[in-house]
Amino acid sequence: MSSLALPKARTPTLYFIGVTTGRSSIRTVFPRWAEELGLTAELVGIDLPLHAPAERYREVVRFLAADPLAMGALVTTHKVDLFAACAGMFDVVDPLARLMGEVSCISKRDGALVCHAKDPISCGLALDAMLGQRHWTDRPADAFIMGAGGSGIAIAWYLTQPGHGANRPGRLIVSNRDRARTANFRRIYAQMATGIDLELMSADSPGVNDRLLAGCRDGSLVVNATGLGKDRPGSPLSAAARFPRGAVAWDLNYRGDLVFLDQARAQQPGRRLGVQDGWVYFLHGWIQVIAEVFHRDVPVSGPAFDRLAKLAESVRRAR
Repeated sequence: MSSLALPKARTPTLYFIGVTTGRSSIRTVFPRWAEELGLTAELVGIDLPLHAPAERYREVVRFLAADPLAMGALVTTHKVDLFAACAGMFDVVDPLARLMGEVSCISKRDGALVCHAKDPISCGLALDAMLGQRHWTDRPADAFIMGAGGSGIAIAWYLTQPGHGANRPGRLIVSNRDRARTANFRRIYAQMATGIDLELMSADSPGVNDRLLAGCRDGSLVVNATGLGKDRPGSPLSAAARFPRGAVAWDLNYRGDLVFLDQARAQQPGRRLGVQDGWVYFLHGWIQVIAEVFHRDVPVSGPAFDRLAKLAESVRRAR
């Protein structure tokens, strides 16, 4: 197995580990954010195929650890696979990363290589902005998450936290095509001890997701956390799927062939759907990682956050 051609840092560098990093808006947004935050730094992408060999992930982590100008990394798509291959290579693993078996952020602190799970925080910020503070207390609705990878686990964790009191879904329904991922989700969710019933299904065809969706109550949250539409074409639902009335359809993608969003928008007027893409999640996810990697206190709301959001939105409109 030949080695990866990893781009050595020329200046303090944040790496972006994904599948098609060159197509992400962050390539244009990051320089504007760096200027706003007073950072002298570059963003460099590292593309790996889906479910890359474990040695590829270890090679990337060794590279990051060895280069003093490599400040850290954001990990997308490969969160679970990278953690499985490299957990023992980190000096510090934060409690959420340990619980969820994923890494979404790699940083350095006092010479130590640190593994973080930032998704539970960033998805929570996005959900609060999307749903408000009383979505579940005002209706007996469900949460249906298609995709049992790192983002799906993080969303399930946030939605079912006992500290939310009555503002939690009545049922949590999760599907995934990969049976190993499904089993991993079940193991992690059992450790969360949320008290919310879990219905976990292996979905090897869109028909399974269609049937699960049909069983969701009005006002339910329906999430595409599969990567379909970004990393791979398509949607986890068939063209025949029907959303519950008043549901919120959330696609974690904001770019690509967004078939799931198209399906939801086609039903939006008649079924009074809320339809959201992954843009706000993207903003919070990156801001959380930048704050951690560069040891900055970056607000998650208020004027400073609004300026960062406005800079990013100007890039999005131009694409």
